[in-house]
Amino acid sequence: MIETPRLFLRQWRDDDLPVYAALNADPRVREFFPTVLTRSESDADAAGLRAHLAAEGWGAWAVEVVGKTPFAGWVGLGPPDFGIHPPPFKHVAPCIEIGWRLAHACWGQGYATEAARVVARFGFETLRLQEIISYAPEGNFRSRNVMTKLGMTRDLTEGFLHPKAPPNHPLARCVLYRLRQPELTQ
Repeated sequence: MIETPRLFLRQWRDDDLPVYAALNADPRVREFFPTVLTRSESDADAAGLRAHLAAEGWGAWAVEVVGKTPFAGWVGLGPPDFGIHPPPFKHVAPCIEIGWRLAHACWGQGYATEAARVVARFGFETLRLQEIISYAPEGNFRSRNVMTKLGMTRDLTEGFLHPKAPPNHPLARCVLYRLRQPELTQ
């Protein structure tokens, strides 16, 4: 479990699942994914995230806004899941990605950046990672803004087509950002 002044990052609970399903059914939240998720798809996604966190002690933590929102979404670390190996960029595997997914009502309040900052610090200090990556479709400026606020740098040489998206799909063209341990912003 990880705490910040406003957030509590914790293991998932069963009562998070309906809220997570609503989050995954929101077209605003899923704008940069091919589709919204059904309840069963959302539950399966949560089961995988929960299992990894329970087994490894790190992964996608449930985010709670202290005193306001019992479940705002998740922020965490994990290996990129493209369904292929190695990943579609030149980075030497294995690599660890930082990511987030928060409910629309929690956007614009700095929660993603605040949580991602402590998660990245955990990755560097506890897991002893040398580098953390993140990627997003070119047009996902909200996520790219969080990456920039973390101190991540866009790798202009390693844009790629996401292997799970059709080549001409607007979500296919992705940009890659990197963060090395001394680059993390306060």
